[in-house]
Amino acid sequence: MRVKQTVSLVTAHAEGEVGNVLVGGIIDVPGRTAFEKMEYLRDSNDSLRRAILFEPRGSLCQAVNVLLPTANPNADMAFVIMEATKYPAMSGSNTMCVATVILETGIRPMIEPETKLVLESPGGLIEARCTCHDGKVERVTLRMLPSFVLEKNVSVDVEGYGTLSVTVAYGGIFYAIVDAEALGLKLNAQSARDLATAGVSIRDAVNRTIDAVHPENPKIRRVANVIIAGKMKRGASGALETVSATVIGNGRLDRSPCGTGVSARMALLLQDGVLDVGEAVIHHSIFGTNYRGRILGETTVGGLPAIYPEISGRAWVTGLYNVFIDPDDPLAEGHCPGDVWVSQG
Repeated sequence: MRVKQTVSLVTAHAEGEVGNVLVGGIIDVPGRTAFEKMEYLRDSNDSLRRAILFEPRGSLCQAVNVLLPTANPNADMAFVIMEATKYPAMSGSNTMCVATVILETGIRPMIEPETKLVLESPGGLIEARCTCHDGKVERVTLRMLPSFVLEKNVSVDVEGYGTLSVTVAYGGIFYAIVDAEALGLKLNAQSARDLATAGVSIRDAVNRTIDAVHPENPKIRRVANVIIAGKMKRGASGALETVSATVIGNGRLDRSPCGTGVSARMALLLQDGVLDVGEAVIHHSIFGTNYRGRILGETTVGGLPAIYPEISGRAWVTGLYNVFIDPDDPLAEGHCPGDVWVSQG
């Protein structure tokens, strides 16, 4: 074996969604901010993402977070999120994994009962309050990016599903939110394939119809994911509860309830008068996991009404993984077999 490059990962998941953390082999990448570092990796060195996340080393249902130093005096560390199909500006599940790995591996000291971290994501600074006990991060509560509704109740023609009412909202990335009943689909694990198929069709139709651009950062654009949303109801605890399925990336479902998606949907729920500032909502995935959400307050983004969202969930460290890249390996930068991968990432 001849090794061109070795990178070390701590493997982890947050409520089912895999968000491994690259902790060794990459010292830093060019860029003053996490957003600029993301642009460098995306535009100048995408071979790292392809090698780690494409087959045979990776898979469609993974993300890798590159842990990096930060130049921001208000942040503890920076990270860049690499998914199998894109570089998102923000991800709640990945941030939970990053915070948990940082503390449980000793990269930063753990203080019980609570450790506070400020992490610089490409989308901005995220405050993480980590509830800790006996060396374990038991829960991570994130103050997410300001979230807002961009377009509400837009009629979109979707092949195979007719005309649908769609809302486009931002929670760190852009989402199209569609009512599950309008699609005639059940929100359960047995319907996962049908939900994913519908989500891809909706995303493509929305992007043909609506030019989604962040009003303060025009480099953040286009709907990336689709939330197929269930109705809100009062649970046994008295809190509002809902079930949804979030279709992401290459046409698969987020295994977690999706943190940026919860943030985007809470912005819509406030506008609809369903959720009040300070009120709790429990957002369930179809796989039995959940995030707790809360609106901390209101603000504006580019003149649009927006919220300060908070979400919390749990993450677990699952192992250690060293990736070896052999220069003679014909699949050194991976491949995307068409039986699984809808696109080439």
